[in-house]
Amino acid sequence: MNRGSGFGMGINLPPAIKNIIYANAILYILTEFSPMGQMLFDQFALSRYGVLGQFKIWQFVSYMFLHGGFWHLFMNMFILWMFGAELEYSWGTREFLKYYFITGVGGGILNIMLTTAPTVGASAAVYGLMLAYALAYPDRPVYLYFLFPIKVKYLMGFLAAFTFFSTLGPQTDNVAHAAHLGGILVGFIYLKFWKIHYFIKGLFPGGGTSKGAKHMQFRSGGASAGGSDNDKIEYYRKVIDELLDKINRVGYMNLTEDEKRLLDEGSRFLREHDE
Repeated sequence: MNRGSGFGMGINLPPAIKNIIYANAILYILTEFSPMGQMLFDQFALSRYGVLGQFKIWQFVSYMFLHGGFWHLFMNMFILWMFGAELEYSWGTREFLKYYFITGVGGGILNIMLTTAPTVGASAAVYGLMLAYALAYPDRPVYLYFLFPIKVKYLMGFLAAFTFFSTLGPQTDNVAHAAHLGGILVGFIYLKFWKIHYFIKGLFPGGGTSKGAKHMQFRSGGASAGGSDNDKIEYYRKVIDELLDKINRVGYMNLTEDEKRLLDEGSRFLREHDE
């Protein structure tokens, strides 16, 4: 079924986003309107002392389901729906959830490195999703304050710069800028990992793709078992270059399972043989 395209992808919620919204809403009700509220914050809000002093490692995940008020919850869930629905339909629920929690946990790690204040909210993961949307659909317009159209790549660029400088500056606004920045950074590294890895590798002698590899034919089934190690090295360099180009165009999530397997296989072989 064609679901169309654009922010929110219509009224129907994909399963991961629906369940994330339900979980956040339920915990908001419990924290605001039940006697368990303070206990939930004490146990599940993210803090440096909680993680490092009391070994409450679960706080890296649990803080993403607590919020400091109705509007904090509403804005995070609205942006989650707005930017996340199309990504979940495109990536699939499993990959979407993996990315959501990786960016949320990554934001939490940077947050406890830079601040001791307890932190709650899904904002780190939400910022990671906004980054992913901007990389996937950079020229899509979003209406600032529902009035002024701006391309999402420019909006995300401004938010990233604002978050970076706010993290470096004095913390006076009760906003977890470090968590937001962590979500952006971890999301970018996750989405661009192979591109970054081979860019850095290419800075060193022998790290780039040889000219001879450009003339080899792509074979989706892998390198021939009977070829020499040099032939296999050239083959895998060629294949990985092609897959990195595809990742740069459409993102890692849109690789097929065979392509992901081949990328992993080639990377492992080059680590072992490409000195």
